[in-house]
Amino acid sequence: MSEENLDCRGLACPNPVLRTKEIIDRGDVARLSILVDNAAAKENVSRFLSRVGYEVSISGEDGNFRVTGIKEEGAACEVMEEPGTLKQESRIAVLVGTDSMGKGDETLGRKLVINFIATVKEMGPELWRLILLNGGVKLAVEGSECLAALMALEKDGVNVLVCGTCLNYFGLLEKKLAGETTNMLDIVTAMQLADKVISIM
Repeated sequence: MSEENLDCRGLACPNPVLRTKEIIDRGDVARLSILVDNAAAKENVSRFLSRVGYEVSISGEDGNFRVTGIKEEGAACEVMEEPGTLKQESRIAVLVGTDSMGKGDETLGRKLVINFIATVKEMGPELWRLILLNGGVKLAVEGSECLAALMALEKDGVNVLVCGTCLNYFGLLEKKLAGETTNMLDIVTAMQLADKVISIM
């Protein structure tokens, strides 16, 4: 098994994860060290490495982080679902790209999106993923009126994915209280695996 080093500083999401995946897909890599320059990339790369069976450690400060993954021989990894996997029930992914629903009045739009998040649970077990991006990530941070509803959805087994690049852009990465910080690769994969994607933009 080999050792690899990647410098992903300056790369936009999801490139650090994609570069990491490319190295792992080439063959047996026992140790992989990835240098990134933002907290969103640090979280995304760490989560990806953990998912594929690596023990992860992180070092660094001042915006530069080294994410190191070490894989022991025989370590188990999480099996990712593939398109075409037999499903027992329909899976719906809801994509929310705004913190204000509809056009016209901003105050009304914010009330509508709060009501939507509180009501989306009525889709029942078919609701599989709730994806928050662009202004939608503001629903998952400190002070949001949607936090309780999002946490309840997570408790009920709905995966709430929150775009790390978007959190970073708005300066909200450290204020996220609900959902899992994610990247565009995970979002695209979720859309591909869903039976239906509903977009609220």
